[in-house]
Amino acid sequence: MTPRMTDYFKRAEAGFKPLFALEAALRAGPIEAPLLHLIKLRASQINGCAYCIHLHASEALKDGETSLRLHMLVAWRESSFYSPRERAALAWTEALTLVAETGAPDADWEAVKAAFNDDERAWLSMAVAAINMWNRIQVGFRAAHPTELPHAA
Repeated sequence: MTPRMTDYFKRAEAGFKPLFALEAALRAGPIEAPLLHLIKLRASQINGCAYCIHLHASEALKDGETSLRLHMLVAWRESSFYSPRERAALAWTEALTLVAETGAPDADWEAVKAAFNDDERAWLSMAVAAINMWNRIQVGFRAAHPTELPHAA
């Protein structure tokens, strides 16, 4: 895959600065880091963003996530590895990532309401929106991912 542009961060620096600030706010927010990794990785899988898949799998492994749970993420509905809270977040991630198809179903929202408080629901939705934006930027510019495999800490 040949990148379409490599200097887009510099060319649109004033637009990217708030996105990086949003990422810092997400990390400081109420959604736990392991769950943020799963959200970002699952949306990136759906969107086919190789750059973000590599990045978020690498970060998750570095932060202690198991490779088995990462491998099984694509089939999370059929796996026993994920908690009810994670399942609610992953269903919501899929619903918002595919919003044109799903319309953000009430059943998925009810699962989110059962597992997350009001603040967490707001941050969860923001996290899903943010990774979808990043995926669209990286896929659009055909960002090249590193070629080395991620390793656990």
